[in-house]
Amino acid sequence: MEQGKGIVRLYPTWVPRSFCVPGRRIKLHPDDYYALGGIRGGIDERWLSSTTPADNGPLTSKDEGLSFIVVKDGSLVRKVTLRDAVSELKGELIGERLWKKSKCWPMYSKFFDNKGPLPYHVHYRDKHAAKVGQLGKPEAYYFPPQMNSHGGDFPYTFFGFQPGVTKQQVKECLKNFAKGDNKITNISQAYRLEPGTGWDVPPGVLHAPGSLCTYEPQKASDVFAMYQSLVNFQVVPEELFWKNTPKEKLGNYDYMMEVIDWDLNVDPNFAANRFMRPKPAGDVSTMKKEGYIDNWICYRSCEFGAKELTVLPGRSVVIKDSAAYGMIMMQGHGSMGGWKIETPSLIRFGQLTNDEYFVSEKAAKAGVRIVNQSETDPIVMLKHFGPENPDMEI
Repeated sequence: MEQGKGIVRLYPTWVPRSFCVPGRRIKLHPDDYYALGGIRGGIDERWLSSTTPADNGPLTSKDEGLSFIVVKDGSLVRKVTLRDAVSELKGELIGERLWKKSKCWPMYSKFFDNKGPLPYHVHYRDKHAAKVGQLGKPEAYYFPPQMNSHGGDFPYTFFGFQPGVTKQQVKECLKNFAKGDNKITNISQAYRLEPGTGWDVPPGVLHAPGSLCTYEPQKASDVFAMYQSLVNFQVVPEELFWKNTPKEKLGNYDYMMEVIDWDLNVDPNFAANRFMRPKPAGDVSTMKKEGYIDNWICYRSCEFGAKELTVLPGRSVVIKDSAAYGMIMMQGHGSMGGWKIETPSLIRFGQLTNDEYFVSEKAAKAGVRIVNQSETDPIVMLKHFGPENPDMEI
């Protein structure tokens, strides 16, 4: 914290998923997408500013999903988890407001990068997640243009249910899970995905993310249930349907219907209420004169928020925020505070980078100087914030 003047450098955190095929757009070296072994599946996620361990079954490795702060000490590179740093530094790192309320860093973000669509699934609300010792999980999507030169196999996302669908129809699909294709997306609705836009996904909303590479801020939880038994010709194990179900509720389809927030899933204005286009964080002409453009990209949930900051070529700016945040570089190179920032083209598994940092609340409020050292290329970074950011209007 002292060396970085309130900004700490983070090590890349890679996470495999056994039921996914990587889309190969998260800059990992082609030889490294199966670096943890075929049995673990391909690496199709990079977790950002994470204090949340991944829940990947019995083969999950130690500290999987956790972000590490790195410090160079002479020729040595020393590491400590962001989770331990938050526990040690408390409000000095994440701000007294967040520490007093949460006693942790209560969100993280990730890139998920799949060649095909993900299975139709749901994240539990707090009341259901609490039954298995977890938190509910709201999340949001943004599709960075820099990581979506191609859309993968299926750049559409299913959300909720078509008008007129009944609970009995949904329940029948769930009962048919073990019979092969339960055809639950036949009664859902698909929306075409557009780079540079995003969606808000509250807990309890069924969704099957499409094949764009996605930046996904979310609450600090990894709780879900898969409701689709066959996706993109891949069978989804039934154990993932019952994954976070209390033991006494296993086999209870009525309980799995309760997990669904029915009203949100059949909202006739779902797109109007959940779709997000970037929203300027200030007067656009004033920002451009000062050398930057700051847009809110995820702003419909009080549990987290996210911005896309662009610093124009050759410009030096001081950016102030009212809350701590994690950040990841999308484009360009330069400096941020006392750190170098750059956008690598290719990353080996285990390699240290200069593209991810965490900014303490004190540093954010004082203002972070960002210098774009290119005459032609903008700096573009994504910034993820915790809950109830005073700067964000919902």
